[in-house]
Amino acid sequence: MNRTFTVVLSTAFMILMAGLAIYYFAAGATLKGWVGIGGILCGLFPLLLVWITKLEFKRPLITFYFVFLLGCFLFGDMLQWYSLGWWDTFLHFISGILLGFTAIALYERLVLRKAGNGMSAWFVFLFVLGMATLGGVLWEIYEFSGDHLAHTHMQYGNTDTMKDLIADTAGGLIIALWSGIRTKRKK
Repeated sequence: MNRTFTVVLSTAFMILMAGLAIYYFAAGATLKGWVGIGGILCGLFPLLLVWITKLEFKRPLITFYFVFLLGCFLFGDMLQWYSLGWWDTFLHFISGILLGFTAIALYERLVLRKAGNGMSAWFVFLFVLGMATLGGVLWEIYEFSGDHLAHTHMQYGNTDTMKDLIADTAGGLIIALWSGIRTKRKK
């Protein structure tokens, strides 16, 4: 069932991005057309993982993945919501949630069931929060590197970076609390 959900969401997203890419290329908005191509590639990623590795993603993970992609590609870049100021911070919050769900998926795949049953709820909480926060830190390093090496304009000073890191941590904290409570209740 989760496999079908992933295939349907991925396919729908890629069709949307392909339609938008065609529209923007035809309208002469080449940059937005290329954003659509990037969206198609990001939509293809879960399909490749499902087909090649036979992985099944839980619904919250795949749902937040596509919410994040819609926020970045469609609303952020194509509809220019990044100019609102708060949109980037909101997407960092969503990415914290997405990274938290990704940490849970990693934990469930890497820890043996028998070992997981004896795992402390605090450990699960800290693992999920740490992974979500690390993802935010690595992204900010990427932005900083791009700005200094490729002369992009992804960061707008220390305040922007700190808002992004706080938003990533807040999103991850929500999922970390939920996963810690869920682990404690299972015991």
